[in-house]
Amino acid sequence: MLKIEYIWRELLYRAIEQKNPDFSMIELAKIFELSTSLVAHAILPLRQLKIVKIGKTRSTTIDTERLLFFWATRRNLNKEIIYQTHSHLPVFGREASMPPEALPTAFSAFHFYFEDQLPAEYENIYFYTEKPEKIKKRFPAKPKKEPNIFILRADPYLQKYKKITLAQIFVDLWNLSEWYAKDFQEAILLIIKKEIGL
Repeated sequence: MLKIEYIWRELLYRAIEQKNPDFSMIELAKIFELSTSLVAHAILPLRQLKIVKIGKTRSTTIDTERLLFFWATRRNLNKEIIYQTHSHLPVFGREASMPPEALPTAFSAFHFYFEDQLPAEYENIYFYTEKPEKIKKRFPAKPKKEPNIFILRADPYLQKYKKITLAQIFVDLWNLSEWYAKDFQEAILLIIKKEIGL
């Protein structure tokens, strides 16, 4: 994930999960160990699009939904795939077999968040990890089979959130081509809109 995406994810997390859209660029630079110039670079297009309002001491995200789509259209999920394979296990069995440090996203994350609200059946699962070795042992490579397990490179700050943020679930779903991705994407968007009062 690009470093500027850390900033966009954090702003969305604050606005959606924490119900606190305020931030300062100096604070963000400290949290993510980035230069203030890089943080300013991440914020500049948001300011130009009037997604954020910049103040002298505190700044605020004023259009959370627009920021969500801004990030979604700039995300490149395919570049994050570090391993893929096939398993004969049913989808929920594959999810249950993942090591605890692996964090689900996309369809699996929706399942873990909202088990009784699945908008469609799904086959492929996506998980983030910093250490894919355990997953490779549990699910060996099967190059002749159509993959149904996709492992993504976890960024250094993903564990900060304990579980995948609602915004990241949406953004990851936006970037998937499975026919059922749109159903999940629309469902998570409705949940996010409810969280931010739209």
